[in-house]
Amino acid sequence: MIHFNEPTLSGKELEYIKDAVTVEHKLCGDGKYTHKCNKWIEENTGVAKAMLTTSCSHALEIAAILCDIKDGDEVIMPSFTFCSTANAFVLRGAKIVFVDIRPDTMNIDEKIIEDAITDKTKVIVPVHYAGVPCDMDKIMDIAARHNLKVVEDAAQGVKASYKGKALGSIGHYGCFSFHETKNYCMGEGGAILLRDHDDVEHAEIIREKGTNRSKFFRGEIDKYTWVDMGSSYLPSELNAAYLWAQLEVADEIFEDRMKKWKLYYEILSNTDILKDRIELPYIPKECVHNAHMFFIKLKDLDERTRLNKYLRSKDIGAVFHYVPLHSAEAGLKFGRFHGEDKYTTKESERLLRLPLHYNLSMEEINYICDSIKEFFTGA
Repeated sequence: MIHFNEPTLSGKELEYIKDAVTVEHKLCGDGKYTHKCNKWIEENTGVAKAMLTTSCSHALEIAAILCDIKDGDEVIMPSFTFCSTANAFVLRGAKIVFVDIRPDTMNIDEKIIEDAITDKTKVIVPVHYAGVPCDMDKIMDIAARHNLKVVEDAAQGVKASYKGKALGSIGHYGCFSFHETKNYCMGEGGAILLRDHDDVEHAEIIREKGTNRSKFFRGEIDKYTWVDMGSSYLPSELNAAYLWAQLEVADEIFEDRMKKWKLYYEILSNTDILKDRIELPYIPKECVHNAHMFFIKLKDLDERTRLNKYLRSKDIGAVFHYVPLHSAEAGLKFGRFHGEDKYTTKESERLLRLPLHYNLSMEEINYICDSIKEFFTGA
């Protein structure tokens, strides 16, 4: 079976986990490996501060608290995203305002954001789908003119950039995921990225259960205490050790994924029988993506279902993606869709993700592409 995803194992993960246990004697958060990962993120994005979290969901929750979200506030985001994007703000009492996506990148349509703004709007949340950047210049301009915060959901965006700026570093806050399905993984985990130094102390307090414990460990105070709201957002040092083994060779992993992404694109774009039958990913010229995923779009839901079934009969684990949040039970309860759903539902029903991971071989990619050709030859 060719799995859709297999967690990355670059080589030194188990060695570093053993070191954390037997040498460092550190299992809880914020040890040597957590600090190494934080520093790597800061150096590779240019943010004032990065902090590992237990998940990207929790990074988004920290961002929601930093944005001072309260009951009745409105937060604008695409409906084509994972529920964590919305949950972080719903938990603070916000109403989610979903808007349509661009059909080319599957990202939020920056041209219709402004029309969704009301006097209750507080935050815009762009989601960089598949590691392909949103139009951040326009989004940041809208936010500045309306005095809004921008929280980048860059769960899929590590080592991707927009006009030379790392994703997660452009908005007021950025959120990464290091879930096992991501390019760099630690099982469950994420990171909060802070663009401005003024937010660091507050974020540390939130992440440390509402205490000023971080200041205590730096020797800035003689004891720590509960000073504000917060929760336990620190990942285990074991998770950080696993992640550090991959961040050490991040460029190697990036190049490996990019070669595989390009092979998919080359084969599928140069196959006559597939022309006008499938649609391939689009990367705007000002964007550098990170080969997080390779997807194709079919004619409609029925054709996607039939191709997916055929690929599974060939032991290929292709999968579809998000069911739009505005159509979900909780989406109807906690949000509303602004404007016309011109593309969100239609495009989500056409999209099929193909296997892409560190262990995938070039021969397997050729086999997957041959199987897609066979489907259309007999269709």
